[in-house]
Amino acid sequence: MSLRIYRVGGFMRIGGEWRKFTIYVTATKPREAMETVYSNLGSRHGLKRSLIRISEVKEVSKDEISDVNLLQLMSLESLVKW
Repeated sequence: MSLRIYRVGGFMRIGGEWRKFTIYVTATKPREAMETVYSNLGSRHGLKRSLIRISEVKEVSKDEISDVNLLQLMSLESLVKW
C-alpha cells in the first residue's frame, strides 16, 4: 500500500473549552490517519480520546499541501532501504 495524505479535522477539549483543529497526516487508510491524530494530540496535549472528536477525514492531493516536510516525505520511494 502506498502512503496517502489525509486532512483530519475536528475538535479537542483543552482547558474546559472545545477548540477546532485541522491536521495533515500521512497514512495508508483513513482509520490509520485517525489513530495517528489521536496519538499525536493525546501525546502533545495530554488528552484522552474522549476529549478528541474527529469530524472529518479526507484524502487530499499533494497540490493542497504547503508543509515542505510532508511533501518531502511523500516524495521518498521508501523510508528505509536495506
